[in-house]
Amino acid sequence: MNDDLIAKLQKVSFATLGHFLERGFVSHEVRAMVPGGRIIGRAVTLRLAEPDAIAVNRALIALQPGDVLVIDMAGDHAHACVGAVTQFAARCAGAAGIIVDGVVTDINELRTCQLPVFARGTTQLTTKLIGGQTSQVNVPVNCAGVEVHPEDFVLADDNGILILPAQELTTVIDKALQSDLYEPELMARLLSGEPLPEVLTIRAQASQP
Repeated sequence: MNDDLIAKLQKVSFATLGHFLERGFVSHEVRAMVPGGRIIGRAVTLRLAEPDAIAVNRALIALQPGDVLVIDMAGDHAHACVGAVTQFAARCAGAAGIIVDGVVTDINELRTCQLPVFARGTTQLTTKLIGGQTSQVNVPVNCAGVEVHPEDFVLADDNGILILPAQELTTVIDKALQSDLYEPELMARLLSGEPLPEVLTIRAQASQP
């Protein structure tokens, strides 16, 4: 079932899913640091309770191909937990991307690597080699207002981030794909000069859940 869902998610415009869903949308404050990227993958979560680089390494080791590392900084928006080495390690593990509810560093290197990274911004202050035991991998976390569980689907592009369980996406994916199919026709009708009330009424009907 998930293979079928993934195939459909690869075709859909993520923004179209916003016609049919109200929850799971991460705050716009977490945005693309590497423009042009697109993420479809399952969440591996990290709750970073202190600015501990070793805890980040433990999460990197847990990554499997296609995973997305989702980091809850527990309100710490001062320390960067992701930089050039972290991003490259995730890429070598086959990760689909990294989402940080906080800040990152090495922005030029992040853009060169091209693994999608989303964050609130950048800083020069980074995590340290603490080696504490308070941080946790693969537990429920909060990412900018969205509760994220391990294995949730992460969908992200330059427009934003959506994180939901597979079953919730399954209930709307076919409607979203159908809505996408209408758009070229609607654009053509607008271009041809068809009256807006006729075209936009149909558009509203087509977008209903």
